[in-house]
Amino acid sequence: MNNMSCNLETGICGTAEDSSTDIIDFNQQVKKATLYYFTDPICSHCWALEPVLNRFIEQYGQYFRTSIVMGGLLQSWRGFSDRSNGIQKPSDVAEHWKEVGIHSRMPIDGSLWHNNPIQSSYPASRVFKIIQANHGMKSHDYLRKAREAVFAFNKNIGEEQVLIEIVNQIGLDGADIVEQAGTEHAQQLLDMDFDLARRFGATGFPTVVLVNEENQGLKVVGAQALQAYVTALSKILNENLTPASAPALHDWLRREKRPIFSKEIEVMYDLQKEAVISFVQQALPDNSYRVQEILGEVYLESI
Repeated sequence: MNNMSCNLETGICGTAEDSSTDIIDFNQQVKKATLYYFTDPICSHCWALEPVLNRFIEQYGQYFRTSIVMGGLLQSWRGFSDRSNGIQKPSDVAEHWKEVGIHSRMPIDGSLWHNNPIQSSYPASRVFKIIQANHGMKSHDYLRKAREAVFAFNKNIGEEQVLIEIVNQIGLDGADIVEQAGTEHAQQLLDMDFDLARRFGATGFPTVVLVNEENQGLKVVGAQALQAYVTALSKILNENLTPASAPALHDWLRREKRPIFSKEIEVMYDLQKEAVISFVQQALPDNSYRVQEILGEVYLESI
């Protein structure tokens, strides 16, 4: 009998073509970079970067893996000094946050620095490390929720009860994870992040370092425009990049299950602030969302 085979495209079976003796390399894969994001839960400029980072991951995430690294912004107020931002004591942070909020239009309250100041960013960072170690991508959800809590909704994420509530919101056992975050093991995980930040020279936040498979890297410091990250990624991969389409607003809102602020919508869809409400009304079915307002900025919530 002749050598027979079936063609997957045509569905027709017949005599097979001659077998090839060429070697096939099954190890060939699309090259990907690793994006190291050095950050801290109470970094205001990291909150300002959220709209751009959202879009960068949505449209170019096929080209990289993301690794979030805690930087250790505030161990305690004892001996703390940030002269570049004029911060010597907790109340100084309120004015700095206000400036960042006005400039970025990502809502920041900041009044807690006057009446209930955060004493350290380490507790919230250790919770992140425990979730990252045991629940993977849930750590991204936690970090976002923690930032919403402290910046927009003025909650002290240095307090255990606040952290428990945030972890509960992402479907995990808040009390158990916060308890684990108080252990020596959690601090060891955090110290490993600090070591990585030192090796990469990440001394300010946000810092994004893109590293290719040949261990060549490019660093982008501060909250930059989208093109800065696209250019760095293109250089490190040495190729022209094709962005994926932005997600439909309905899909994005349903998937994220969190508030989406006006600035995030504007950046994702290249809109002016004045066009956001009409865009939302056209993009979303009635009774599938509600529009809220905080600190002069609107945001969407899924119903």
